[in-house]
Amino acid sequence: MIAAAGALRPGFRRSPARVRSTREAMLREYARAQNPQAVREDAGSGDGLDEPEIHREEIELPDGGHLVLTDIEAITPERAEKTAAHIARILQSSEERDRQS
Repeated sequence: MIAAAGALRPGFRRSPARVRSTREAMLREYARAQNPQAVREDAGSGDGLDEPEIHREEIELPDGGHLVLTDIEAITPERAEKTAAHIARILQSSEERDRQS
């Protein structure tokens, strides 16, 4: 591969030190890929993020729309209503712009 790359530039003489350095870098990367680092059995434990609970709330929007809220934080009824009202306003303004076009 190194020789092929050098052949693309006729008249350019390869530096033996650079060829050796490139070869060593390729062999190091190959060895690293073949021998991945050991993983600790307790890695990631105790951080409180082992299995976050996913909260999901389905809401019917005006005009037959359907909204699904998903979050790792609890979804309160107030938050769900506020989000649904916001989405409904966006949809309504979008429909009004479509009619004007």
